[in-house]
Amino acid sequence: MYHPLAFAIAVTHIAAAIALLNGILTTLGQGRVAAYAVEAIARQPEAKGSITTTMFIGCGFAETSGVYGLVVAILLIFVSPLIQNNIDVLSVPQQVSNLGAMLMPFLG
Repeated sequence: MYHPLAFAIAVTHIAAAIALLNGILTTLGQGRVAAYAVEAIARQPEAKGSITTTMFIGCGFAETSGVYGLVVAILLIFVSPLIQNNIDVLSVPQQVSNLGAMLMPFLG
């Protein structure tokens, strides 16, 4: 059977990956919002100001959802309650590597 600590770390990383999936879906949603805003402006150019304002407010709300997903993923990786008693299991380079892997979808 597997070591319980290894299982807890694996479950934590899977949960962090699911939380980061939120960032991908947020990006797709914002792209759709922008596409429909451009379409609406093309149909009714005189309403450009109100359409643009509504689009930016909607993208701001969607972006907060993506940021919350990133925060949850960082907390799951670095402050996991499942491995709190064995914090020295992961070395500092491994933790930095995990952070870099988590941030790549947002930076790339």
